[in-house]
Amino acid sequence: MEEKVIRISGSITVDELAKALGLPVTQLIGELFKNGIMATINQRLDFETASIMVEELGMKNVRFERKENSAKLPGLNRELSADAEVRPPVVAVMGHVDHGKTTLLDTLLKKKTVEGEAGGITQHISAYQMEYEGRKITFLDTPGHEAFAAIRQHGAMLTDIVVIVVAVDDGVKPQTKEAIKFAEAANAKIIVALNKIDKPGANIDQTKAQLATEFNLNPEEWGGDTVMVPVSAKMNQNLDKLLDMILLVADMDELKADRKIPAEGLVIESHMETGKGATVNLLVTGGELKVGEFIVAGSTWGKVRTMLDWRGKPKGKAGPSTPVVVTGFKDLPKFGDKFEEFTDEKSARRAALLNAQSVAGDSASANVTSADLLRMMNTADNSKVFNVIVKGDVLGSVTSVVDSLRMIDTGGEITLNIVSTGVGAITENDVYLSVGENTVIYGFNVDCPNAIARLAERDGVKVKIFKVIYELLDDAKQEMEAMLEGEVVETATGSMTLKGVFRTEKTEIIAGGEVTSGRVSPGQKGRVYRKKELLGEVDVTNTQAGKVDVSGLMEGETGGISLKTDKKMLLQIGDRLEFFTREIKKKTL
Repeated sequence: MEEKVIRISGSITVDELAKALGLPVTQLIGELFKNGIMATINQRLDFETASIMVEELGMKNVRFERKENSAKLPGLNRELSADAEVRPPVVAVMGHVDHGKTTLLDTLLKKKTVEGEAGGITQHISAYQMEYEGRKITFLDTPGHEAFAAIRQHGAMLTDIVVIVVAVDDGVKPQTKEAIKFAEAANAKIIVALNKIDKPGANIDQTKAQLATEFNLNPEEWGGDTVMVPVSAKMNQNLDKLLDMILLVADMDELKADRKIPAEGLVIESHMETGKGATVNLLVTGGELKVGEFIVAGSTWGKVRTMLDWRGKPKGKAGPSTPVVVTGFKDLPKFGDKFEEFTDEKSARRAALLNAQSVAGDSASANVTSADLLRMMNTADNSKVFNVIVKGDVLGSVTSVVDSLRMIDTGGEITLNIVSTGVGAITENDVYLSVGENTVIYGFNVDCPNAIARLAERDGVKVKIFKVIYELLDDAKQEMEAMLEGEVVETATGSMTLKGVFRTEKTEIIAGGEVTSGRVSPGQKGRVYRKKELLGEVDVTNTQAGKVDVSGLMEGETGGISLKTDKKMLLQIGDRLEFFTREIKKKTL
């Protein structure tokens, strides 16, 4: 069999390793679990740990190699299918403060936002979509450059074209330089909008020369490859030429996307709105998002309750490169989070749970090292896992509870897994994190709102609130003891030698014999031996002395006995019965 080489740079996630090995991620997580590691899909394994796990899986045709760290950012872009369709370009408009980028967008979109902005400066990222010459163009109006940088850092190379607005009466400024750097780093095409050509003192050639000499952005008319369009956003001058250039550059790149895939994209804004809850601005990058679909972004999920276009009008579905505003998320997703569509609520909740566990794992111990794995493998057995979520009134309380829980001696039979911790009341997200058996949410000096209590009851999640730490620890101990399998204890009670067999049915035998030791009575169990061979087990249902039912037969007495069997058993004179009681004793910690 051909050897498979997997190159790892420092560490690799469980998901990435499973894909590289061609295994279901659940199988790999299960193997880690067997070795005492409660791993999540996004948890990172170091080089040695990954190698050990492959040995445990018995995969002898796999070899690992170390590779240098790569600075390449992951993107939302996936390999396109043959059915991919042309999509609208996504255009980020950037520029120095007061150079007119928002005015440019307002004029293009025929809207008035500048007056509403604090000091006329964009306070948050906004997404719009317009039609020109029968084609759509999506615009992002960014607040300076931090938002654009954050989008890049999340691996979302969603911007195709960056329009850099430069006021020709002011020239290149610090934020202009930053915008150029970001555009180049994002590998986006650059179009320069030379704005304010209507202003006195406007010097178009001087601005072009500055861009050419300082940033190697040479205008096409000077023999370069950078599109530069002189415009006046305020006077609506040459804006049609700017739009023509945007579409031309987009056509040259042959921008396409798949519609026949689950919807995906990015979170561009999110906030809480009275009466609506979490209100989230999304940019769809693939598939078609529809009202009623389940989506996950980071550690939160939701069902799209309403969807509006950028003008606030209801929208039934949104294809690639389309900005929309949706409601229905359970919590606010973070800016830059990737969102994905899921087929049902259960899948969405599970994906959000895995993401949340990954975040929780990152805060405690993001990486599993080979030393950790070997230590866990040496102590791991078939122990059960007790999952706990701890919420406290202050961080000190949470720390005390968690430390005390970890000090409970379980003899290695129960593994304590702290799923997550936090300060404040029990929340909906805590309940979603708790889905699964052997999980308890412990609240210490905090409240559980009625709505959350009802949700927990519906999902079968245990929520327990305490004000005394010892009471909480006692309860946790009882919960873990309930998970322990009872110990089977057998006690010998007597023996009998058969003197006669009177009737044999399929599941019943009536016989007689002499008690050679101890006592025989109904309710006891017995093992039947023929010399040294064990024939099977029986239950004593009745004892008789002189054809009269008695409570039992003592040593030296002869009497009749009724036996119940689970299979037909042919007994003979001389067979020996050894009687005993069997009980299951509950283990304690």
